[in-house]
Amino acid sequence: MNTIEAKQVHSPAACNGKLNALGDALYVIGGKWKLRIIIALQDGKKRFNEIQRTVPGISARVLSHELKELELNGFVRRMVYTESPVVIEYELTGYSDTLEQVLDSLVSWGEMHREKLRVERQ
Repeated sequence: MNTIEAKQVHSPAACNGKLNALGDALYVIGGKWKLRIIIALQDGKKRFNEIQRTVPGISARVLSHELKELELNGFVRRMVYTESPVVIEYELTGYSDTLEQVLDSLVSWGEMHREKLRVERQ
């Protein structure tokens, strides 16, 4: 008896729907930096340089661009305090909580994959 379960077959319309939804998700949170920035902000408000120090390897130009996109998509709030000197802080919005399961799953998978590679290379 075959121990591999049969995979569910989807109609072309259902497949296209899933591909479109995945494309939308990757457009909004995909890339090397966006999820890292979100994780960096999970412990509270941070100023630009604090975020840059927390996310190793990200340039100021890229961080600025990614923060603008995250703000545009409702994940990050930019707050400007006009006292002297002007202070700008970034924080996560409530909408970013919708990514909690995604982040948890990706972190778990990443840990499992890293361990798999470590074991295979011994």
